[in-house]
Amino acid sequence: MLNKSLVLWDNQTRQIRDAVTNVEKHFGELCQIFAAYVRKTARLRDKADLLVNEIHAYAATETPNLKLGLKSFADEFAKLQDYRQAEVERLEAKVVEPLKYYGTIVKLKREDLKMTLTAKNREAKQLTQLEKTRQRNPSDRHIIVSFAESELQRASMDATRTSRQLEETIDNFEKQKIKDIRNILSEFVTIEMLFHGKALEIYTTAFQNIQNIDENEDIEIFRSSLYPQDYPSRLDIVRANSKSPLQRTGSSKFSTEIVQVR
Repeated sequence: MLNKSLVLWDNQTRQIRDAVTNVEKHFGELCQIFAAYVRKTARLRDKADLLVNEIHAYAATETPNLKLGLKSFADEFAKLQDYRQAEVERLEAKVVEPLKYYGTIVKLKREDLKMTLTAKNREAKQLTQLEKTRQRNPSDRHIIVSFAESELQRASMDATRTSRQLEETIDNFEKQKIKDIRNILSEFVTIEMLFHGKALEIYTTAFQNIQNIDENEDIEIFRSSLYPQDYPSRLDIVRANSKSPLQRTGSSKFSTEIVQVR
């Protein structure tokens, strides 16, 4: 009966060890991948900051309407990077750190398993000693067997107590594992939804700022900048050439009269 109990416990121990190893492996992989995801998001934020600086530098060299549109776009894009920074910090705190903590949890569960295994090994050792004692035939055999049985009973009670503690611990571990992975992934989705919701608002405003640039007015300003201030502009030339024949005749007659007076 005791041997069957030990075989059953061996199977349970193997299953518990496999469960802990499985969590250690996959939670570790998830932790590394999410950490890399956060680092890449942080690098994207850094590149976006460089882009904002370059757009501001370019805007300073351009015509008024384009300058205003570019600066407004860059300001909105910079605002988005503040939200991206918040995204990075929240992912680190709500996703990466809880996964990283599972390294400590797994270590504690292995210690619990090791303690239970030690108790079971002690029980098995006492059982072996009892069997050997029963096979002997010394004069004090009855006393020795009684002592061995007492030691076995004590070892069995200790092993049973430790085994129950392990079962309770691993049961709580399984429940907590399910709860934690559910919470971690829910936090991840919530953080990403908040960021992308804000990103949609900001990108919409940035798009409108670019679309509101009046290129016609900037083109006129650029054309005017091609000529000195005392140089007649194209508009002045067009206006001069568009005078009516009567205006030109009147001007010619007036000039002739001046000549005759002289």
